[in-house]
Amino acid sequence: METVFLQPHACERNNGPTMQPPAQPAEHRRVHAATREGYVLPVIDVTDPRFTVPDDPETVRSYFEGFAEEAFRRRMPRFLMRLMLKWLARRSLLVKAMFGSGGSFLDGVSTYVMKLGVDNLVPPFDTPIDRRFAASPHVALLRLRMQQVAGLLAEALTGALTAAEGTPLHLINIGGGPAIDSINTLILLNRHRPDLLRRRVVIHVLDGDDAGPYFGANALAALKERGGALEGLDIGFEHKDYDWNAPAALGSLIGELNSGPAVIAASSEGALFEYGSDEAIVANLQALRADGRGAVAVAGSVTGADPIRRRMIRETPFKLIPRGVEGFTPLAERGGMRIAKSASCGFSEQVLLRRL
Repeated sequence: METVFLQPHACERNNGPTMQPPAQPAEHRRVHAATREGYVLPVIDVTDPRFTVPDDPETVRSYFEGFAEEAFRRRMPRFLMRLMLKWLARRSLLVKAMFGSGGSFLDGVSTYVMKLGVDNLVPPFDTPIDRRFAASPHVALLRLRMQQVAGLLAEALTGALTAAEGTPLHLINIGGGPAIDSINTLILLNRHRPDLLRRRVVIHVLDGDDAGPYFGANALAALKERGGALEGLDIGFEHKDYDWNAPAALGSLIGELNSGPAVIAASSEGALFEYGSDEAIVANLQALRADGRGAVAVAGSVTGADPIRRRMIRETPFKLIPRGVEGFTPLAERGGMRIAKSASCGFSEQVLLRRL
């Protein structure tokens, strides 16, 4: 099996040693969890080869080239594009979620299903059109995005948890729906350094929608059962309704967590750094930093700013903001953070932030 935490590649910044996988990794059984609608879905575990996406430079490059080719093929009259997507949406729940919902962002459960990969789809998300859509380079890059965010945060937490033996760990997930990146951060830590999770852990999901967190709580419960990747661990899951344009609630949460010993980290994959305004990003980072008493690390995804990505965004209803690392860096600094490390999946940059 390939490296589990994060595969180093040419676009990664500030490279350090990457933790290697165990010589004989333990196998965990595949588990399933139910959505609020009653769909039973496999739970993603990026240490399982059935869910792992290759992260070597050549493969990432080929994915992005395929993504660019998709963008070129989609250059057709708008009325024809609308007719085609309407036809496809009647035959595919994934296409309907992506192009037929009329919303300005993709809901957490639909995003999660796309991250399963074509070989892990289950009814009713496995029609021929669903499978073709799930096999596209675009979706492969979406899956890799989550894998990279989880890897960055897991690596960053190793030192902090080693230095704070037994101290409770709090993972704050902003706009993360099921918080599958936070869950996989813990799976990665438990695979490499199980000693570091001999403590109370709580995932705090801050999201305005409750369908994603509902599934995330069920997924975590399944992973904690016998034979699961997080079997027997003391991990809680809490959802709070949250609007990142009103970050006072985040500041209050940080204050509560700091009332006792705590290691705090945060992530926002496909959420705050991609959809949020400049002001919202800065304010949330300032709240997380908490004058040096808050999160020891923050990981998240930043929408790429290349011409291909910009053109594809214009052709969708999603209100993504293509900043790229260059546009995001000054916002991080205004929030009291610096980019310590980054990794690319082509259409987005995954960043690890540390306090200034």
